[in-house]
Amino acid sequence: MTTTAPRTITAQRYVGTSLPRKEDPALLTGRATWTDDITPVGTLHMAVVRSPVPHARIVSIDTTAAREQTGVRAVYTAADVDHEFLAGIPCGWPVTEDIKVPDHRPLARDEVNHVGDGVAVVLATSARAARDAADLVDVEYDELPAVVDIADALADDAPLVHTELGTNHCYTWPLATGDVDAAFAEADVVVSGQYLQQRVIASPMEPRAVVCVPDPVGGGFTVYTATQVPHFVRDILAAVTGISDTKIRVIAPDVGGGFGAKLNVYAEEFLALVLARKLGAPVKWTETRSEHHQATTHGRGQIQDISVAATKDGKILGMKVELLADMGAYLQLLTPGIAVFGAFTFCGLYDFGSYSFTCRGVFTNLTPTDAYRGAGRSEAAYGHERIMDDLARELGMDAAEVRLRNLHPKFDEPRTVPSGVQYDSGDYETCMRKAMELVDYEKLREEQRTRRESGDAVQIGIGFGNFTESGGLSPSKVAAGVRLQSGGWEQATVRMTTSGKVEVVTGTSPHGQGHETAWSQIVADRLGVHPDDVEVLHGDTLIAPFGRDTYGSRSLAVGGTAVHLAAGKVRDKAMQIAAHLLEADEKDLEFEAGRFQVAGTAGPSVTIQEVAGAASLAANLPDGMEPNLTADSAFDPPNFTWPFGTHICVTEVDTETGFTRIRRYVAVDDCGVVVNPTIVEGQLHGGIAQGIGQALYEHATFDDAGNPTAGNLASYTVPAATDLPHFELEQTVTPSPTNPMGVKGIGESGAIGSSPAVVNAVIDAVAHLGVTHVDMPATPQAVWRAITRASEQTA
Repeated sequence: MTTTAPRTITAQRYVGTSLPRKEDPALLTGRATWTDDITPVGTLHMAVVRSPVPHARIVSIDTTAAREQTGVRAVYTAADVDHEFLAGIPCGWPVTEDIKVPDHRPLARDEVNHVGDGVAVVLATSARAARDAADLVDVEYDELPAVVDIADALADDAPLVHTELGTNHCYTWPLATGDVDAAFAEADVVVSGQYLQQRVIASPMEPRAVVCVPDPVGGGFTVYTATQVPHFVRDILAAVTGISDTKIRVIAPDVGGGFGAKLNVYAEEFLALVLARKLGAPVKWTETRSEHHQATTHGRGQIQDISVAATKDGKILGMKVELLADMGAYLQLLTPGIAVFGAFTFCGLYDFGSYSFTCRGVFTNLTPTDAYRGAGRSEAAYGHERIMDDLARELGMDAAEVRLRNLHPKFDEPRTVPSGVQYDSGDYETCMRKAMELVDYEKLREEQRTRRESGDAVQIGIGFGNFTESGGLSPSKVAAGVRLQSGGWEQATVRMTTSGKVEVVTGTSPHGQGHETAWSQIVADRLGVHPDDVEVLHGDTLIAPFGRDTYGSRSLAVGGTAVHLAAGKVRDKAMQIAAHLLEADEKDLEFEAGRFQVAGTAGPSVTIQEVAGAASLAANLPDGMEPNLTADSAFDPPNFTWPFGTHICVTEVDTETGFTRIRRYVAVDDCGVVVNPTIVEGQLHGGIAQGIGQALYEHATFDDAGNPTAGNLASYTVPAATDLPHFELEQTVTPSPTNPMGVKGIGESGAIGSSPAVVNAVIDAVAHLGVTHVDMPATPQAVWRAITRASEQTA
């Protein structure tokens, strides 16, 4: 057997450098493994028969024709499989004690509650045969009235989504600090606005998929699934099916994007497992794009009523926020908590005395909602940045000046903000002024004045998107305080092999974030090795039995910190062994570029690889020391991290057609200490693109009866590369005091700052024509109609 010698260390520090991503060669050359690539011998393909109506009683299901088709092995309804489950699909975030939680079965038993609700499954020897047979399952429905609009859902005479609950009201969650009524009473001006968060669809490059393979010898199951949360999948599958979690191995292979939609455990995963157990054969299901639009959770879905009280000089005194949040037909894993999560950031970067927030969750006969990139915080940033522009217009002040007058001063230690939580650190004014300087703000305002004076048909607008977000989700005690049924810790193992290479096992599960590269950089710095000598293992609950996975901008701040701490333990043990081998006092040693040596001498030295070899041989170790260089670490953060930034969008709007072109996009973000600048830029590119998509293009629409009218990518518009501008990105660095690396996270920032920046820019371009409001998506038609209405009102 041959081994590769350790690489030469070529940098004193790898953290902070743009190393090429280790993950990319396989992804770019077709050597990645997606869940749909996995088809074990004897696989049965599953197709789901879905309701074509939003609300109905199931009168009968005739599976005769489907069962007779060539290749079909079985057809099941809820009557056939419901006994396989100990409970329904669980909600993991019941935000209040009195929350209404409807029974949610993997297959509907008596009633369907949204288009796409599963009513039967077909198992066949090919995916095509299963889908063709599914079309032959004859379901008779007795249609019921559907509720679509979340405001209408609370009317006394509204149809009930779930009759047994007796109401469409899911919960009410309040928060208040300070004397809000007094703040509004003493204000010189009160500004109110209603802002809509339309439903959006994640549309990852890879749709959902699952393959469940039974082990006839050991009695266990291997579940391959395109998920962000393999550990959640294992734990919840075990709880619902009664199969021991030690008998369920969940593997997330290469995962082509998640954006929150894969932060869930879905009906298809439960069905694949119990049917593989029932039939003793592998069961596979891969989502179609139409299924993704109907049966995968949607994002957003809010009506935001916001008011701010301020002085005539633009200083905010208080804020009131009232939300209606669309739950959809059922509560998926985190559905109720998404809007509540935003409660803590509606105050944004702004310092004022009083704040109140109330959220009411509402059931509708639509696809369930859940996490979508920036979940809760993106909605909050949109709300506070829209009301800031409305306040500036009311006062006749510049939009930038109003913001600058209300920013928190620079702080390096936790600071209590209006929502009652503590932000970790911030330097908001420096960040905002840097963005204004980069975009040449005053010159743009001058151009805007010139165009307005000349009556140019194409006007420019400048829009701000200031934001912060609660990243590093989440401290376990805080999670328990808001009734989230999961700890927020993360686990890592770091071990040096006999040859001196390093193996890292992480509980985080990447789906595009570059963990293998970033974690290698962290370990390389801690242990004095080359990043190419570090292998990172993830996404497999057998290899990494403990983990809380990847979402909420938590991977680096929590998972990366766990890796950092575990590597530190390995280095500390190596230092003890090196001192023993060199017959020196440990406190006299220095560790530089992977080598231990007595400080200030040119005497003997030993490399960490040599120490790893000695630790493995175990023939010459300090008394009582265990062999091998390996360490575990679990990190439970003391606080969230709070990344922040200022995004500025410059638009050109054709006042005759409503067409918007983004001319410039500048973003200055602060994610604390940066591990890999290229990865940071990549995350920002993707996030900004998604925010622009929501601002200008995307909307999961339904007709008045609850039927989807954007059921596929032919009718649901996502931006293409040609629709996006060049992104001008810069950073400031404000280290977080909540973890030893000072990192904060960047995965969701782009999606949070971009939507308000774009919409504010669109409105700013035509505000002189009397337009003060445009809802997302700000399509050419929507902008043209706003201009036309304003013109008619002033005529």
